[in-house]
Amino acid sequence: MANFFGQTHRRPTWRRRGRGEGFRIVAVKPGEVRRVSRHVGEVRIPKVGWVRFRWSRAVPEGVKSYRVTRDAAGRWHVAFAAVPESIPAPGSGEVVGVDRGVAVSAALSTGEPLNAPTLRDGEKTRLLRLQRKLARAKRGSNRRGKVKAAIAKLKARESDRRKDWIEKTSTDLARRFDVIAVEDLKIGNMTRSARGTLEAPGRNVRQKINPRYTSQTCNACGHRAAESRERQSRFACAACGHRANADVNAAKNIRDTAAGHAVAARGGSGLPEPVNREPQPVLLSA
Repeated sequence: MANFFGQTHRRPTWRRRGRGEGFRIVAVKPGEVRRVSRHVGEVRIPKVGWVRFRWSRAVPEGVKSYRVTRDAAGRWHVAFAAVPESIPAPGSGEVVGVDRGVAVSAALSTGEPLNAPTLRDGEKTRLLRLQRKLARAKRGSNRRGKVKAAIAKLKARESDRRKDWIEKTSTDLARRFDVIAVEDLKIGNMTRSARGTLEAPGRNVRQKINPRYTSQTCNACGHRAAESRERQSRFACAACGHRANADVNAAKNIRDTAAGHAVAARGGSGLPEPVNREPQPVLLSA
């Protein structure tokens, strides 16, 4: 409030319980992070003392700050801020196009489909059962709180798998290609109220799911027509008859044209400097 009345910040807003739980510690002194055993480490937190955590990754030397957070599943984490090492360039001059979507998470111009992991069949069944129990539980009851915690753990498990997949996939692309072209696509808008089709859309589908020209343009002859996209996974050019996987055809267009944003996998060798080399935290589970 003092910052607000000093006209340097906006008025503080109420924070929802369970969201953004955590705090940051700066100016870490030498010796305040130590390893106890192979899988256990300790960090000294002011006014708390030594707190143990699972040593899942090596803590870089000379860390200056860390953040302790609690996620929706009730798990505590400590993340040490560190600048990751650069990935060595292949130097092959290879360029790849990446088409992102809903049915297929990402398709490469090389013909490779990439699918983000999700919950297994048994986990999906359990999630559905828990959601039904949540709908019947009385608001504010202990039973409802336990069901919500169980659902949060399943959601966190799916989120962890997706984050792991994203990190491994992006690292693999950076090691294999010198330039990565991606489409500036709002995936979130494509999945909201996605019930129905383009011909008979659900609520707010027609204006949100607008096919890009990369999905309507033939990579073989350059002809653009909406009818060439026969279905979600098949492309058949109305002019030359070229047939291909629709996502791979779009990825090739992204690679060959200026429809996508060219992003260098890393700097050097005359290539543009990378735009996504922000310092990344090292995440360790408490």
